[in-house]
Amino acid sequence: MSIYTNKAVNDWVADMARLTKPDDIVWIDGSGEEKDRLTREAAAFGEILMLDQDKLPGCVYHRTAENDVARVEHLTFICTSKEEDAGPTNNWMSPDEAYAKLGALFDGSMKGRTMYVIPYLMGPAASEFSKVGIELTDSIYVVLNMRIMTRMGQIAMDYLGDSDDFVKGLHSRLDLNPERRYICHFPEDNTIWSIGSGYGGNVLLGKKCFSLRIGSYLARTQGWLAEHMLILGVESPDGVVEYLAAAFPSACGKTNLAMMIPPEYAREKGYKVWTVGDDIAWMRIGEDGRLWAVNPEYGFFGVAPGTSMQSNPNALLTTKKNSIFTNVALLDDGTVWWEGMGTDPPQHCKDWKGNDWTPQSGEKAAHPNSRFTAPAAQCPSISPKWEDPKGVPISAILFGGRRAKVAPLIYQSFDWNHGVFVGATMGSETTAAATGQVGVVRRDPMAMLPFCGYNMGDYFAHWLEMGAKIPNPPKIFNVNWFRTDDDGRFIWPGYGENFRVIKWALDRCRDAVDADETPIGYIPRLEDIETTGIESEVTPATLKELLSIDKDSWAAEVESQTGFFAKFDRLPTEIESQQTALKHRLGL
Repeated sequence: MSIYTNKAVNDWVADMARLTKPDDIVWIDGSGEEKDRLTREAAAFGEILMLDQDKLPGCVYHRTAENDVARVEHLTFICTSKEEDAGPTNNWMSPDEAYAKLGALFDGSMKGRTMYVIPYLMGPAASEFSKVGIELTDSIYVVLNMRIMTRMGQIAMDYLGDSDDFVKGLHSRLDLNPERRYICHFPEDNTIWSIGSGYGGNVLLGKKCFSLRIGSYLARTQGWLAEHMLILGVESPDGVVEYLAAAFPSACGKTNLAMMIPPEYAREKGYKVWTVGDDIAWMRIGEDGRLWAVNPEYGFFGVAPGTSMQSNPNALLTTKKNSIFTNVALLDDGTVWWEGMGTDPPQHCKDWKGNDWTPQSGEKAAHPNSRFTAPAAQCPSISPKWEDPKGVPISAILFGGRRAKVAPLIYQSFDWNHGVFVGATMGSETTAAATGQVGVVRRDPMAMLPFCGYNMGDYFAHWLEMGAKIPNPPKIFNVNWFRTDDDGRFIWPGYGENFRVIKWALDRCRDAVDADETPIGYIPRLEDIETTGIESEVTPATLKELLSIDKDSWAAEVESQTGFFAKFDRLPTEIESQQTALKHRLGL
């Protein structure tokens, strides 16, 4: 029996229960007692394993099915009434077909199981930015993750009140058969149906499904931005904090940047970096005419391999308690390990499949996409403003990718529309490890290609329209930490040293430094990138190379952009005009 009084919620849950036919229904209230009870139940069922509670208090371990270890983009659909509204970069299924196909799979899918009703709030409890979702699931693992990733239970229902404005999410693991696995979004119905998976990215419906795919659709219709962006603040020695948002394709150090520790020279001067969010930014125009952002999430769902005390100490420290580890290696002492953790491999452990593992096993102990789910409040660098209901004002937006030669270390767009063009053309070059082909550019506009809930041509148009409405827009920059020399070695040290580049961007936002105009945008003068402490590594000659612009490389880049844009059926003319202007400036 429902513990809540909202009629629209109760009626919808009753409808879904008639479809899925669970043996029991548990309404989630978000209490500590409930968490303890569900953790005990999940451990008893074998859905999770308890880790050593002295070494990792409150931490648990989970393994997914071996065929269920990542997001399934080819099985992810945008279900709009018109196919053209989903656009050429999304998989489309008509709502009628999707409801019929998935409805047949959901029919009786929870027989012998419990349905958990999870009310959850995306965004701070007192913020007008925030939105409510209800997820129905047959997985305690999902409940425990959603408790970390969202504000869950009574707090969400208090926010919702008597309203019927909530995102309806239905999930069942079914039989984890990839032939019966679908993640369908119905933006016109405020609905998400996910079946056949137990992996977080497919089943934590507040994550990419709500916050980006449904969120981007809502943002367009309501006049705001839902973006795949980190949010961080830089505090200067005089105590002033300026904020930026940044979007990067995968494997470009997004979480590392969100939790960056400034280099020693900056720390000694009194600079600090504050983490507001590592993945999602919801941004609206504030009363002061600036763009204000909130992080709608409550936790981090981070990739474990490569996370170490060198690459991201704040992330590693965040996971030391009250966290869930998925598909990492399980050590004999009840703790966890993964490749790139910065410690020697264990002589023996259980790998992510549950098999005995030694360094001689010939395969990785942790899955490359293994994860940690950790409360954001535990992050040592979490911003005092991370739950501010107004959000934080954004001075700069950064786009970036992994480019060996083309893009300089940083450049500033000429204006907002040029910045939208820069974001629309961003991408990364493949490595041999990824595909066997080196240097092939995979475009990922604004890092939103897999996450935009509608036609991406319309998405570009929405960005352009927003720029016309923001009286004091952020300045837009492109960064590239991955420039290489002729031997393929990175020539910028990266990690915390990226602070030096961000500081220049914020200096530009305050008109505190000049810049040199080039055909692609404004670049720093050599003397304005601080190299104290890295002089031997980043010489003036190195910095000149990092900021160089090669016309032949950019000619090839423009040709590649043209091929990418050809796939869009609704490309705004302004994007075409921006490319024409770039060609003209390059003398092409």
